[in-house]
Amino acid sequence: MAVDDVTVQQQPDPLPSPWASGRFRLFFTARSTSLLADGMLMVSLTTAVLGAGHGPGGVGYALAAWMTPIVLLVLFGGVLADRFTPQVMMICADVVRMLAMVALAVLLLGTEVALWQIMALMALSGGATALFQPGLASMVPRVAEDIQKANALLRISEALSALVGPGLAGVLVARWHVSGSFVVIAAAYALSAAVLGPLRRIRTDRDEGADPMWRRLAAGWNEFRSRSWLWSVIAVWSVYGLFVFGPALPLGAALMIEQHGAGGYGWIASADGAGTIVGGLVGMRVRPRRPLVAGACAMFCFALNPLAPALGWSFTATAVSHVIAGYGFAFWGVMWATSVQSHIPLAVLSRVSAYDVAGSIMVIPLGRALAGPAADAVGADRVLLFSSAVSVVLLVVMLCVPAIRALVRSPGGAPRTPGGEPAG
Repeated sequence: MAVDDVTVQQQPDPLPSPWASGRFRLFFTARSTSLLADGMLMVSLTTAVLGAGHGPGGVGYALAAWMTPIVLLVLFGGVLADRFTPQVMMICADVVRMLAMVALAVLLLGTEVALWQIMALMALSGGATALFQPGLASMVPRVAEDIQKANALLRISEALSALVGPGLAGVLVARWHVSGSFVVIAAAYALSAAVLGPLRRIRTDRDEGADPMWRRLAAGWNEFRSRSWLWSVIAVWSVYGLFVFGPALPLGAALMIEQHGAGGYGWIASADGAGTIVGGLVGMRVRPRRPLVAGACAMFCFALNPLAPALGWSFTATAVSHVIAGYGFAFWGVMWATSVQSHIPLAVLSRVSAYDVAGSIMVIPLGRALAGPAADAVGADRVLLFSSAVSVVLLVVMLCVPAIRALVRSPGGAPRTPGGEPAG
């Protein structure tokens, strides 16, 4: 690997800071509030389901009801974002999620709450999330000239929300009522929609064609499959989700709670978040010539995430390993998002992003479902050792793909037209 693949840019940034753009500040605020709501949702939902007497199994069903529409509808969300603009779809999605959370808050004020009612509202929220998610990628190039720095700032916001959201939900549930936490979540979604409102004025080229939905999906697929670096990464990432991301969270959490207690696990999770913030900060300054190569090299650090609990490392060693793993994951995320947003035409970016999201997340639930039986059969530590080894092997495979190694940073981070020239 050439030295310039990971060189820190020494000269002043050629592009203005994203903070200089009022559009980016609005988008950042909207994204941060919706991320905070997402961070609060899992704690609030778990408390609500358990409090309603539906047990751990009910929690699983409620989460499945939320996740399934995301997987099934995200591709259509990409088509609709390109058709009606991502701003409109994200605002509509936030409004729907707000209404679902308000309904859930009112429902939980009653004495008896049926599981199907919670599942129905979570499915509605998941369907709205499927409409919201694809537009995120195509919004970044529209609100910031420095795409990489914008993605790094958004990654930092994501980490902070993941740290603050669960704690805030826990405080609200303990000191107020579980329905109160859903009121706050609804307010966060409402604020996100309100802040996104002024961004509707951004000039956006809509897909005005009369093609049916399936043709629009096919157009996105053609853009996706025509770039070997893009589909190669997603193919590897799908296997990674099945064998690494799937088992790492449930089995890693179980082992770390056993080894270090619930409090220790909480601090380790915070260490992971701290590492994510570090990765975002590094992503703001390091501008590799070959971003996917540099990102994949950083992602090798994530192998420490399942390795530490598998080997029963000390609390300090485990916490440090999670800082390093969080850094690697965040830096990869910045490099990947910037590569996609700067090499895909804006007119189809939402659809291509939808294929990215679908390919990346659809196998993770299966990996988590299989993690338990696998752990029962051979032991959680051995499953996590396997995950760590697979992580390294898959990243080596990724680096062996010529198209991935050959992808260079787009000059100035500008989105490109189908012909390969910077757009606009």
